[in-house]
Amino acid sequence: MRVRSGLLVLWAALVATLAYAQGTDTSVLKLPQDIEFKGPLAGAPQTVVLYGDPSKPGMFVTRVKFSAGWKDMPHWHPDEVRTVVVLSGTFYFASGEKWDESKFKPYPAGTFYSEPPRAPHYTWAKDGEVIIQVTGVGPSGKTFIPQ
Repeated sequence: MRVRSGLLVLWAALVATLAYAQGTDTSVLKLPQDIEFKGPLAGAPQTVVLYGDPSKPGMFVTRVKFSAGWKDMPHWHPDEVRTVVVLSGTFYFASGEKWDESKFKPYPAGTFYSEPPRAPHYTWAKDGEVIIQVTGVGPSGKTFIPQ
């Protein structure tokens, strides 16, 4: 499992390097004051795309802001490669197809983790607002698992 996770991280770094090498004629700069989260409803997670397009093949970087108490029910992502960094707050993460509060592990700010393709999981912003940064190779998506 550690070897697989290490290979995923290495693959993500290689893809990032290739993406940078292919785009040397353009660059992306987003200062904190330029990053505007958008969301569908009050209280629901808000997102901002920083690089690429998650709906298309290729590398992308997004940020997601979860309001305090938000529960993201069991789901999975199809991304070929997907890594997450917790930027602020404590993100509670658990693996599996059924919501089970006894399985949560707290991931404080600064935590880095990867997710294998189609791995069922669920999350919770239990203690307060959480912001994560997702880097992946799309196309991305989210498939909820019926409870």
